[in-house]
Amino acid sequence: MNIVAIIQARMGSTRLPGKVMKVLGDRTVLAHVIARAKAIPSVNRVVVATTVRPEDGAIAGEARRQGADVFRGSESHVLSRYYGAATEAKADAVVRITSDCPLLDPFVSDRVIRAFLDGNYDYVSLGLETHPRGLDTEVFTYSALKRAHDEADRDYEFEHVTPYIYGHPERFRLHKVQQDEDDSGYRLTLDTPEDWQLIEKIYNALYKGNGNLFGWPDVKRVLGEHPDWVRINAHVRQKKLGE
Repeated sequence: MNIVAIIQARMGSTRLPGKVMKVLGDRTVLAHVIARAKAIPSVNRVVVATTVRPEDGAIAGEARRQGADVFRGSESHVLSRYYGAATEAKADAVVRITSDCPLLDPFVSDRVIRAFLDGNYDYVSLGLETHPRGLDTEVFTYSALKRAHDEADRDYEFEHVTPYIYGHPERFRLHKVQQDEDDSGYRLTLDTPEDWQLIEKIYNALYKGNGNLFGWPDVKRVLGEHPDWVRINAHVRQKKLGE
């Protein structure tokens, strides 16, 4: 099975413009996300799906420098951009990753892929009811993506790729990967200046340079040692569908 990780990325961001090209340690946020996606054991190929807007040429160039393939498509119709990227890559299954997750854990993501493969599902996600936001991973079949592309008819379904799939449990076999411990109180995604402040502290504590990978257990340990760090972005509200 050709399992393709597709990272959606663009320069535009209402709360932290240009966030994916900010330098974190010795490389850009996008470079860290690509390295982590490439380290997922089950993934065969990594594609960065960006837009055709001129300013996103910087993202395309950085993606190629980091050894990822590039697909450029619509800015607002992210679903069609994903579908085009998956089609061009001849994907059998797609791993959806966003470029604002520089703390993505390859082995957590691989657990989601393994659940997808072992359970014969159409769509599997990391359950954010028990996991931190920022480790977000979704896996779905190419056929489910195609059906979403062909049948979706609401703006938020175009903007967020998978709502059509998980919004129709009667049409798709769905599953969430949960854990016994509740780590949902941690926010590890990059969307605001406060998020950036926290992620910089984590990288300063754990990152040794040259693209070395540390995982969620390391992050959790450091946050346990510095509980005040968790409060830096605890007030940040995640945008809802359609916002």
